[in-house]
Amino acid sequence: MLSERFSPDLGGVARSASRTAAAISMQGWQVHVVAWTKTLPPGQLETEERSDGVIVHRVGLFSNWDYSMQHTTNVLTWLHADVGFKAVWGHYLFPAGYMAVLFAKTCGLPCTVSARGNDVDRLMFPPGDFARLLWTVERADIVSSVSEDLARKIRILSPQTCVEVLANVVDTTVFQLRAAATESGLRSELGIQPGEVVLGFSGELRHKKGLPFLLAALAEVRESRACCLLVIGVIRPRERAHLATFAIECPEAADRIIVTGHLDDPADVANHLHLCDVVLQPSVWDGLPNSILEAMACGKIVIASDAGGIPEAIHHRENGFAVPIPQLHNLGTAILEVLNMDHARRTAMATAARETILASFQEDTEAARLAPLLHRLLESSSNDS
Repeated sequence: MLSERFSPDLGGVARSASRTAAAISMQGWQVHVVAWTKTLPPGQLETEERSDGVIVHRVGLFSNWDYSMQHTTNVLTWLHADVGFKAVWGHYLFPAGYMAVLFAKTCGLPCTVSARGNDVDRLMFPPGDFARLLWTVERADIVSSVSEDLARKIRILSPQTCVEVLANVVDTTVFQLRAAATESGLRSELGIQPGEVVLGFSGELRHKKGLPFLLAALAEVRESRACCLLVIGVIRPRERAHLATFAIECPEAADRIIVTGHLDDPADVANHLHLCDVVLQPSVWDGLPNSILEAMACGKIVIASDAGGIPEAIHHRENGFAVPIPQLHNLGTAILEVLNMDHARRTAMATAARETILASFQEDTEAARLAPLLHRLLESSSNDS
């Protein structure tokens, strides 16, 4: 498996790659993951065998992708000579998917690539590399996507490509309902004030995830309710200028942004989600984020955009709220509507959110979905031979 990021790296791609690799390993495969990192000197290789049986090879990135991909080819060839790979998985279409297909076709191996989020959108529009996107999906033996929306886009690009949908899944024993979700000790530790409404966001906050709309909504809601924005994760460094401008314009609101930093343990993420009165995901573009599914599994009402595959999980006003992307400036109004709902309606919506995850996005279903794909992958190898 090739993946640009792998746990404990930040982001949904890292988490889904780790979960998928572990699920494949549990089915009897020996899984080697090659992942890039900036924490090692350029070109340096570091190998670790994890407790789940997955062997991770981290390769230090060079200053540009040309050098990094050429060096990765050398690493993959060396590993293949030692291990003897039977198949290749590219997690995210570029750079991992492209490298997976290139390596697999060079060595005569079957390969599958997985579209995860905005990887299709990034490459299909200028200045994206449309030619490389098309080359990757047309030459992979099997293409999977995290949502029906992504699958539809890939079929438009390459009508002859058969795309399977492998949605993200959640460990519902970690992300679960709680009878009393006060978490008073954690509230105090984070500096959440008594009586303050907690607006939550989980993940790496950046423009793609709707940062401007979150900030505007925070300021709007604070006009009528004492509230804070709890970022369960990090804010991407390049957004500092945007935050600085917001701090000048709305200093009191900016002072109520609480950032936890990266949390390695999913149980810690769940503990923080239970602090939230509502969880927000106003993405401008997206796949089907893990963070939404995790919040819903915890019985939280999620207000999200209708980007990508989000409507495949959130059914508007039934198990959450889906705001059309052109209407995200009304996010504050939607938050106030949720906060003003009576207890019975909030409880019914939260229960429906949990039931959606149990029915369609539970971790126990992942092995059953992966097994046929892996079987087909081996069959494609036999047919080629």
